[in-house]
Amino acid sequence: MPEQIEGTIEQILFFNPENGYSVLKFSIEGGETKIIVGHFPPLSPGERLTVTGEWENNPKFGPQFKVDHFVPVLPSSAKGIEKFLSCGLIKGIGPVLAKRIVKAFGERTLDILSHKPDRMKEVEGVGAVKLGEIKRSWEEHQDIRDLIIFLQQHNVSTSLATKIYRHYGQKSYHVLKANPYQLCLDIWGIGFKTADQIALKLGMDPASLERARAFLLYLLEKDNEQGHVFSYESELIARCRDEIGADEDKVREALESLKTKKYVVAEPLAADTAVYRPFFFHAQEEVVRSIQTLARASFVQPPFDVDQVVAEVEKELKLEFSELQKTAIRESFQKKILVITGGPGTGKTTIVKAVTAVFDKWGRKVLLAAPTGRAAKRLAETTGKEAKTIHRTLEFNPKLNSFRRTEHHPLAGDAIIIDEFSMVDLSLMYALIKAIPPSMRLIVVGDKDQLPALGPGTLLRDLIESGQVSVVRLDQIFRQERDSLIVSNAHRINQGQSIIYPPRGDKSSDFYFLHQEDPQKVFKMILDLCGYSIPKKLGLPPISPEIQVISPMYKGIVGVDRLNVELQKRLNGSSDGIWVGSREIRLRDKVMQVRNDYEKDVFNGDIGTVVHIDKSRYRVIVHFDGRPVFYEKDDLDDITLAYAVSVHKAQGSEYQAVVMPLLTQHFIMLQRNLFYTALTRAKKLSIIIGSYKALYIAIKNDKPIKRNSRIKEKLLEAGAAFDLR
Repeated sequence: MPEQIEGTIEQILFFNPENGYSVLKFSIEGGETKIIVGHFPPLSPGERLTVTGEWENNPKFGPQFKVDHFVPVLPSSAKGIEKFLSCGLIKGIGPVLAKRIVKAFGERTLDILSHKPDRMKEVEGVGAVKLGEIKRSWEEHQDIRDLIIFLQQHNVSTSLATKIYRHYGQKSYHVLKANPYQLCLDIWGIGFKTADQIALKLGMDPASLERARAFLLYLLEKDNEQGHVFSYESELIARCRDEIGADEDKVREALESLKTKKYVVAEPLAADTAVYRPFFFHAQEEVVRSIQTLARASFVQPPFDVDQVVAEVEKELKLEFSELQKTAIRESFQKKILVITGGPGTGKTTIVKAVTAVFDKWGRKVLLAAPTGRAAKRLAETTGKEAKTIHRTLEFNPKLNSFRRTEHHPLAGDAIIIDEFSMVDLSLMYALIKAIPPSMRLIVVGDKDQLPALGPGTLLRDLIESGQVSVVRLDQIFRQERDSLIVSNAHRINQGQSIIYPPRGDKSSDFYFLHQEDPQKVFKMILDLCGYSIPKKLGLPPISPEIQVISPMYKGIVGVDRLNVELQKRLNGSSDGIWVGSREIRLRDKVMQVRNDYEKDVFNGDIGTVVHIDKSRYRVIVHFDGRPVFYEKDDLDDITLAYAVSVHKAQGSEYQAVVMPLLTQHFIMLQRNLFYTALTRAKKLSIIIGSYKALYIAIKNDKPIKRNSRIKEKLLEAGAAFDLR
């Protein structure tokens, strides 16, 4: 049964500033000391609390009181007040000044701070500047405490209350009472469900227009996260009706309200209506318009025989181009927009290298770019030329949250080649296409059969399937790649054929399928492979960016979440770490950035290594390709463990070795393009562990989830009026 006790904080044994989790030494009546644990705002020794919770016996630390709710009881004795003010929680007041203040005002000190703070000037050492600092800190301290207490009554956590206060400050109460659904629009990490929970507990009508509007925006955002550029109006209405019990007329009214206020854009279709968040509607329109403009613009033809120069480059690079490769190289100089697509081992990289060499001979400037840092680095290594991320190419300014290169200040050069184009989403294409001047060629290179980009859109497929731009399809595997079972099996999977297994006992193969249907045994095999067998075979340390576990799912026995926790335990014995909520980040951990941070120049999917942890400042330093990136306590939600990652997160990266579980419990994710993408991440070794049934399903299921996009249709409409090729 819940119990209530009152006491004074003697010592803060542990405090996690991210979620407020604290371990406190607590003095109760009679001088007895207990340990209490729970989520609290920043507290100080000397503060009195009334706490409600239950006793529990921790196997490691013994009896402790687990707090569910608390109410601060400000200290009333002069000694308690002095101890409270001495802890440094109120900026501007240290132990010496605290003693002077309490000597001047005694037990009335806290009341004076709250209601007559200007009287602090009566104390020696408190001038105008110091007074201002004390007043601001005291107000903020009171505001956040009051907000936490207010939200606690509605079962809202301390960590969430702290996040709300950080964003709105003294306006927090007003926002919460006026429209709690504003939280999911303004604060990253707070979705509709959290805001809805708060709103309903604060007494908002479940049938309110505000709730229907917020849920519609939530559905649009979730569809964008699933890769859709727009949502169908009929589906939005049905989901509102089914998921939150909203009246259909109320939903239609909410939708019309969002249209009127320009929170959404509606586009009539033949049998439905497409509903967009405004940015994606305008981005789609602009991409199509810019492609038309670029395709129609004139460009300079080389003043030499391209085939002859290609032959010279062939000799210089000591290569032998296939006829299809020569076509791709030639088309790069004869077309304004060109798509080069093909699977692994078909020579895409060789073509890019040759095209840049021909541009060099011509004395013309070609830009090389890729969506991710790893892909750009790989492009630079293979061509011997400078290559940048698309964001760096477009000169992103994090302070202004915009690109310097636009239609008003376009890129300088004669051509731009974008590698790994399957990873380019609508948002990035919108920024890129605007910055390409009419005189510049656009050459995009990618594998159309890989998973589409993390963000909305299917740009590579749309360009190819529209038939409105020139495409070179590479389908010949070069002889140096034919002996690779990774390459051979990738192409077989892509064609829906069964895989080729290495001869029994062959230890030199680059591909293995290990049959095992018991998830627990698959889990143990992954730990053993990553902890011993693969590092030994490839001469790599166990914690290496070149060894990657890729799982189709996040949940489950062999899901990303559990694998990360257990691989961390198995591979990283460092005791130097900090807790971020329920997860620990340790020195030497392999971590991944989970959202784009343009200011830090790290992006969703980038993998790095933790090289420094400062516990006192709650700061972490991560190296990304040797470049240090600093994470303060407020940034730590942006990184997660990366011993195991999802297939989507691995896209665009290559590793020496990849291990992948493949079980029927992953049924919803057993798709050909997903399996194909995971397999092609490996350069030297790919190990699949799972059941034959799951393998069969993954190869035969060629029905990727369709994304809502109108790029292809709009390009076709444009092509009807003008031949973009």
